[in-house]
Formats: sequence, C-alpha cells, structure tokens
Amino acid sequence: MTDILTVVAQREATSLTPALLNQIRNAVRGAPPVVLSAGEAADIPLSVPLDALALHQAVGDKPIDAIVTKSRGRRKALLIADMDSTIITGETLDELAGHAGIGERIAAITRRAMNGELDFKAALRERVAMLKGLDLAALETTWQQIRLTPGAAELVATMRAHGALTALVSGGFSFFTARVAAKLGFDVHRSNRLLDDGASLTGQVAEPILDRDSKLAALHDLAGQRGVRLHATLAVGDGANDLDMIAAAGLGVAFHAKPVVANQARTRVEHADLRALLFAQGYPASAFVVSRCDRRP
Repeated sequence: MTDILTVVAQREATSLTPALLNQIRNAVRGAPPVVLSAGEAADIPLSVPLDALALHQAVGDKPIDAIVTKSRGRRKALLIADMDSTIITGETLDELAGHAGIGERIAAITRRAMNGELDFKAALRERVAMLKGLDLAALETTWQQIRLTPGAAELVATMRAHGALTALVSGGFSFFTARVAAKLGFDVHRSNRLLDDGASLTGQVAEPILDRDSKLAALHDLAGQRGVRLHATLAVGDGANDLDMIAAAGLGVAFHAKPVVANQARTRVEHADLRALLFAQGYPASAFVVSRCDRRP
C-alpha cells in the first residue's frame, strides 16, 4: 500500500462515526481505518488508486475533508505557512483600513489580489498608500483584535516538538508576523515592512516586497537550511500569492482558500481547522502538543 486517505471532519458540525468510516472505507476499497481522533479523523490505507467519485458519494454533503498522502515520508521536516486568513483568521491590512475608515474599499482590493485578479505588488502599494497618515496606535489596536485560527498553536508546537523547522512567510507586515511568530513559537518569520515617520504611516512599504516569487524562494531557501528535499516540506496558504509554494511543497495545502487557489491545489482543507495538517502527516491527536495559546494573540 503506497497511499493513505486521511478523512477529517469539521468537529463542530459532524462526526466520523464507525458506520460512516466503514462506508467510506468500502467505497474506496481501503483497509480498516486507523482512528487518529475519535469522531474527527482517521487514516484509511489504500490498495488501489482513490476513486474520487465513490468517495464523494460516500461522504455526501457532510463537512469532511479528504487528503491523500504517500505512506512513506508523511511527517514533514519544514512547515512554511502564510499568516493572514491562514494562521490568523483575518486580513491585517483590511483591519488597519477599518481604523482609517476605508475598510471596505481596501478589502475589495484585497479580495481581488488574493484571487489572482491583480498584481500582488501593485495592489499592496495601492492599499498601503491609502493608509498614509494613519496613527501608529492603529497597529497596536489591530494586534489586539487578531484571532488565531483554531489548530494553529497545536500545528506549530507539535511539528517543532518533532524536529521540524517552522516558518511564517507572509505578504503582510512584520509588525504582526513578529508578534504571531513569537506567540506561536515559529522559528522564522518573513514579511513586508510598513514605513512610518515615528507617529503615523507614510503610505509606503519597504522594498523589495515579499510576494509570490518570494514565498517560493523562501521554501527553497529554508529547505536548504534544514537540509531536506522539497518532498519533506509542508506549505499552507489561502491566497494566489501562495500558489507556487503550495505547488512545490511535498504537501501543499490550500486552507479555506480563495477559488483560484482551491481549484489549482492538489490538497484542500475546506471544512476542518489546522489540526487537519497534523492528521495528514499521520499524527494522532494523542501526540499533539497542546500549547497554552488561546485564539487571541
């Protein structure tokens, strides 16, 4: 058996009952399920290629994610994660814009940029320019409003505990990535830097801008530092600027992603939280390292 089907339920909405697991197993002609978390996640070893249609019919409209991985090399040595709408639940630039009274204007540009409809660098410069004159106190206020995505703390802590290098690589801003990285224990953070005059934002972002190409370069760079090949890496994100690193990683995951990303990614998590990335590596819930972090940094 070379492939493993991992099924993960949205915990708040449904349960992987023994009967449902058996139904899925029979549909995909798999071996007996290995429960990773009762009612939440299980591995089903596959002896034949996955029949996606049969799986869909077995699952129906239940909020259950399905991830296929190779049985060897499942546990990854490098995690590289996007921040906004991935490790945290919102978009920090949009939140900042709310304090400037232009939240919806900037959010509309963000949505188009993250769906690949606009050039990322140009869209970032345009949005930051609209924040010129915003008091620096808005950064701290925005930080206080940030919420961690459920499962983020467990993902980082568990992978670190098992020797993985963890990196937060974001098209967002260092004011936030530094704090999120420190809160969750990321080994590395890379992002963009907002410029200010000591009292307010100047409407500029430091060059060079960290974009889609930069994220892919970070994956290669950090894998080299860790001394591993790309098949031993995990990348996760939700926006178009994450597509290249997701495609290149050994396990690349589109997490609650924009349509263009979900349509192109090999692996999608659309229902479950970030714990799904640990289950996809074969970690049972009993092996998770539980952090003291709550959902608010």
